[in-house]
Amino acid sequence: MPLFERDGVSLYYEEFGSGHPLLLFAPGGMRSSIDFWRRSPFDPTVELASDFRVIAMDQRNAGRSRGPIRATDGWDTYTSDHLALLDHLGIQRCHIMGGCIGGSYCFNMIKAAPARVSAAVIQNPIGLKDNRDAFREMFDAWAAELKAQRPELTDSVLASFRENMYGGDFVFAVSRDFVARCTTPMILLNGSDLYHPAEISAEIARLNPRVEVVTEWKSPEAARAAVERIRAFLKKHQ
Repeated sequence: MPLFERDGVSLYYEEFGSGHPLLLFAPGGMRSSIDFWRRSPFDPTVELASDFRVIAMDQRNAGRSRGPIRATDGWDTYTSDHLALLDHLGIQRCHIMGGCIGGSYCFNMIKAAPARVSAAVIQNPIGLKDNRDAFREMFDAWAAELKAQRPELTDSVLASFRENMYGGDFVFAVSRDFVARCTTPMILLNGSDLYHPAEISAEIARLNPRVEVVTEWKSPEAARAAVERIRAFLKKHQ
């Protein structure tokens, strides 16, 4: 079983195909794990492995990955995992793709280490639009499951962690100014529901006109077309 361990964190990951590396951040909110790709309109571990070295992972404390939880944890904690995994695999530069919460992981990784990201696919991005309570409830349900297994976790630590993740604005991990200034090639697959508001996708595209936009991608026919557009986009920027 492919596990990468560092500083008390055990990260589970899987690799598919070969070529320019593509690191995936799965949908699923705090439960972001590889299995969520298999429930998505298309699975990049299947659809893109013919052209890229696809690396999928379970985020810490999701799926088969484990790690400590501290009051200071937040988006940068996850980004440090992502960069450490790339170091472990000997990858200096890669494409990244994130669904749901993974879109914010992508933005934060670009902010932390822009030279290591050749291009990004932002699928169904999360964001704040009259829905903060929904994000808090999602976090609390995940935290309750963890607390049942790890009674040493305290409410104060979890509350601080939750605020670090979802107490901000926009896409939570980065600012509007950062998105507007970002020069990393990006393609955006629009969101359209409570956790992935259409308004957030529209604002990303408005802030940064360089971003390519895919409006329809969830039906079987639209998913096939989206995959081909993503494939061409990533090949162009590798």
